[in-house]
Amino acid sequence: MNRELFFIYDSHCPWSYATTALVRALVDAHPEMQLHLLHVAYFDGTDGVKKTLAETVANQSTVSFSLDYTRGCEQPQDATTVVNLMAWLSAKQPDIALEVLEEIQRLHFQEGLLMVGPEDFDSMAERFRLSIPGKVFKDKLSKDAEHQLADVAELQEVIETTAFPALLVAHDERIVLLNHNLYLTHPGKVVEGVEMELS
Repeated sequence: MNRELFFIYDSHCPWSYATTALVRALVDAHPEMQLHLLHVAYFDGTDGVKKTLAETVANQSTVSFSLDYTRGCEQPQDATTVVNLMAWLSAKQPDIALEVLEEIQRLHFQEGLLMVGPEDFDSMAERFRLSIPGKVFKDKLSKDAEHQLADVAELQEVIETTAFPALLVAHDERIVLLNHNLYLTHPGKVVEGVEMELS
């Protein structure tokens, strides 16, 4: 049974943060399923996150947001560095990409780190023994990131939406777009949901 899981997200998006728990539940239940983490690069330094949005996400999911995060969340967010890092990591060490994303989200939404400069990634790089290349910290998207964004655009054409986060399961020739909102308060139930969708 060949299955692939696609997660279209932005590391600085509260809804993506909540949806990562569903990805974790699916990966834990089906470790053989190939995972594709696809960062959309929505937060490019022009938009912030309304505190009311963070409150809504917290009320409708299992995640919470620290005061360190909510104090500065309305300022423009820039996920460019994370886009570059995750594109590089997907090519070099895809087996730890989900764990790294979870740690990035913890540092951002719990510790309040902006996840822009090298200093924001020091503890994470040490924990995962990563030697992050300089191209990750440029002010523009890397070539790896641009290629990945092209893949995201192709996938969005197939599913006919640019909305994110998006969770898709591919099984044989079929792609199913999951209604992830149904599972945000009980992430473990997404596993049953996938089985129902594919049966």
